Amino acid sequence: MGATLDGGTTIGMMQCLDNERDYWDARLNRSYQQARAAAKAQDAEMADIDSSAPQTAPALRDMQRAWIAYRDATCDFEQSQWGGGSGGGPAVLSCLLRMTGAQSVYLEQVGAGG
Repeated sequence: MGATLDGGTTIGMMQCLDNERDYWDARLNRSYQQARAAAKAQDAEMADIDSSAPQTAPALRDMQRAWIAYRDATCDFEQSQWGGGSGGGPAVLSCLLRMTGAQSVYLEQVGAGG
């Protein structure tokens, strides 16, 4: 990479953070799809035995939607700490990748049944 994208500048830091965030976002999407498939399979098994247990797939969907709102609000708050300064961009991207990575790992565990 050129000198401006080496991580030593705000632009470089943002590019590095954004690339890492993209990785975790793709991993999160795969993890969510796997967890969703596992939840639907569990719901089908429970329906087969006429269980009155709450369905897992809708609960997973609702949890993920609430997590997205929480992530966005948290990262907006972290960005606001910079008072409009140049550190706000890297702060929000760092927050997004950190929270997305953690949620991805969580969903991988859910999708694996553990």
